[in-house]
Amino acid sequence: MRSIVGVQAKVEGEITVLGQPAGDPRLRPEVGYRSQDLSLYEDLSIWENVEYFSRLLRIAADRGRSLLETVELSEFEDQRVDRLSGGQKARLSLVIAMLNEPRLLVLDEPTVGLDPVLRRELWGLFTTLASQGTTLLVSSHVMDEAARCERLLLMRDGRLLAEGSPSGLVESTSTASVEDAFLALIESGDRP
Repeated sequence: MRSIVGVQAKVEGEITVLGQPAGDPRLRPEVGYRSQDLSLYEDLSIWENVEYFSRLLRIAADRGRSLLETVELSEFEDQRVDRLSGGQKARLSLVIAMLNEPRLLVLDEPTVGLDPVLRRELWGLFTTLASQGTTLLVSSHVMDEAARCERLLLMRDGRLLAEGSPSGLVESTSTASVEDAFLALIESGDRP
């Protein structure tokens, strides 16, 4: 994922993102990235973070207001980030990644540490974004979340085990769930 957004050093081979080499400055307005390690300024408030990143992206900060409402943070916008819970920080980091309305949104473990209700709401938001034309690339170790995706790349130790739709992977491994399919692929060492 870091290679795709152009922040990984020593990448062998070539990666093209939206027709440009990964990391090309022309991609900055087109790609949003929410890393597993949250990139926020802890000594600033929620709103100050939104304003800062909006200025960097050269966009109006007002977009951040509706995003804060979407992730249920608007009532805390004056609170300093270092006083937020882990889940609140994760939601703010997601807002920052979506500020520029990217064509490609890369999300590394976007719902870790969130309660089930908020997880469901965020997956609803991801579905809406996808239906509006945004491509989402999501990494997750949680297989019920993987099953919500249109296409999967199942990987283990840097090796691609299989790719396809969740239902196709379940069918090709004669299992009952994406998690079972993943485990069957690991145990067999084969690819469907």
